[in-house]
Amino acid sequence: MARRLTFGPILILLLLGIMWLDERLTSVQLPDALRLLADANGNAQPGLLLLVLGLIAAARGGYELARLFRAMHIEASPRSLSIAAAAGLLAGSLAIGSQAPATFQPQAGAIVASAGILAVLFAMLAYVRHQELKGAATAVAATGFAFLYLGLALSFLMAVRREHSVWAMVAVILIIKACDSGAYFTGTAIGRHKLIPFISPGKTWEGLVGGLITSALAGAGFVALNRAFEGAYAPAKLTLADGVLLGLVLGLVGQAGDLSASVLKRDAGVKDAGKILPGFGGAIDMLDSLLIAAPIAYWYLLFHT
Repeated sequence: MARRLTFGPILILLLLGIMWLDERLTSVQLPDALRLLADANGNAQPGLLLLVLGLIAAARGGYELARLFRAMHIEASPRSLSIAAAAGLLAGSLAIGSQAPATFQPQAGAIVASAGILAVLFAMLAYVRHQELKGAATAVAATGFAFLYLGLALSFLMAVRREHSVWAMVAVILIIKACDSGAYFTGTAIGRHKLIPFISPGKTWEGLVGGLITSALAGAGFVALNRAFEGAYAPAKLTLADGVLLGLVLGLVGQAGDLSASVLKRDAGVKDAGKILPGFGGAIDMLDSLLIAAPIAYWYLLFHT
């Protein structure tokens, strides 16, 4: 817990700094050589810095995912899964949403499909080059899983960033993580009844309720702030009730994402997917609650635009 309390605020401040810098970059005029990265006015596309950061996180997550699969006796290639996860994020970022780069919008579906096919074919070629076919099917399937689970799922956060303000993306992340934190501290303090002990022994019903209350309050706070600034961050017609509902939905789905990662880790027989973040584990441990919740957040905000 001490490490979480120490590094948690540092990570939040770092996230806010990166978001602020990403927003500032949208006022930078790009040279003609980089016009594919520019919007209609020639300025940098929203989310360029976040995309670079996301690609690094997705690639690291692919490496950790391969580690988990190898512990399950599936000979997944860390390189193939890292490339597949990054490819899924990049393809989704070019294709999803009305504010995706105009150059790629007419072929959005083809971009995602082609990237997925190429990622799987690359994994198959990489695996059979040693002339060993046993286990090839499961290893290639693991690559497709990385493309979807890490890549495409994260690309919905990029779509939220482009469709609204960067601070809407911040709000989505903080609402989901508010449930994580609320569940952790409530469960630690008063948790008595196990939620799903065969998947995650530490989670309790009391923790889940505490987490959902926390995320609902965070959602209401975001909407109140958005209304105070006259819809500067998200759809102006969002009400406080919408904020509470958004918090509850994202909190609940975020917990499902956390449990989905726990299934993988329990199957692999490990506590954490990685060890790059003191007190938090690896990239997957940080991203798990976002992966399923990000598409929900995108569609929820879209239908309220």
